[in-house]
Amino acid sequence: MIATITKQMISYFGNDVRRINHALKVYSFAKTICELEKLDKEQQKIVEITAILHDIGIKVAEQKYNSCAGNYQEIEGPAIAKELLKDSDLTLNEIVRICFIIGNHHTLSKIDGVDFQIIIEADFLVNIYEDEISKSTSKSILNKYFKTKNGINLLTTMYL
Repeated sequence: MIATITKQMISYFGNDVRRINHALKVYSFAKTICELEKLDKEQQKIVEITAILHDIGIKVAEQKYNSCAGNYQEIEGPAIAKELLKDSDLTLNEIVRICFIIGNHHTLSKIDGVDFQIIIEADFLVNIYEDEISKSTSKSILNKYFKTKNGINLLTTMYL
């Protein structure tokens, strides 16, 4: 299922290799954190699929609002994710959860579970590098937003 959803994400983004690579890197970190934190298979599946699709709304946001701002991604992402997942073997509850996280992944005050937390941490681990975030800002991100033992370890090892 993960491979099929990854293929759908790649087809959706087409030649936007930067967005594809971002999603794949977030997926890799999310999967790693899940396994190290020993999440159960159901939670891990939700995290992995959400990681692949977390920025799926960015394409429509850029077309519709001429912006890739997080709030626009949150508005547009869930409907696109729901459409991509409609023929999967996921339950309605799983699709709802994935869409909730996608629709709120730039609103950090809405983190309400370890699955959502891991998405945030994985996205930050990639964004710190891609956006060339300073060491002092990375330390602030660590202190403010990181909660999992293994997410903290990865950020500290890589950036501090």
